[in-house]
Amino acid sequence: MGRIMTSVTVGSFTEPGREIRSDALVDTGAYCLMLPAAWKPRLGPLPICRPVEVELADHRTASGEMCGPVRIQIAGFEPFAGEVLFLEMQEPSGGFEVLIGYLTLEQARLVVDTIRHRLVRYPYVDLKLQRIA
Repeated sequence: MGRIMTSVTVGSFTEPGREIRSDALVDTGAYCLMLPAAWKPRLGPLPICRPVEVELADHRTASGEMCGPVRIQIAGFEPFAGEVLFLEMQEPSGGFEVLIGYLTLEQARLVVDTIRHRLVRYPYVDLKLQRIA
């Protein structure tokens, strides 16, 4: 599968107008929406923040901060309420790679079209019930 890049806007509910806009890599192996910790002050105070330990793709562990609720809008799709994981990111080039993970995609009801390399809105909320024998 190729790289799917899209735009994402993250906004504060408590202080409308405070938002972050960025290009992001869709990474179905990542957990959620991940932003650099250095960007957190741009949203102002967030109602709930909790420390988390994460395992990175190279198996190192790192400390992060899960915060929300925030308003998230991926490309031109409907906005929704969700959380964002702020991580200390150090890129040699000075840039940061924002990631959109599988949980954020599920909350947005978006799926990856692997043929056309794009995001597509899934028309239904998945409420499949498991039958208990």
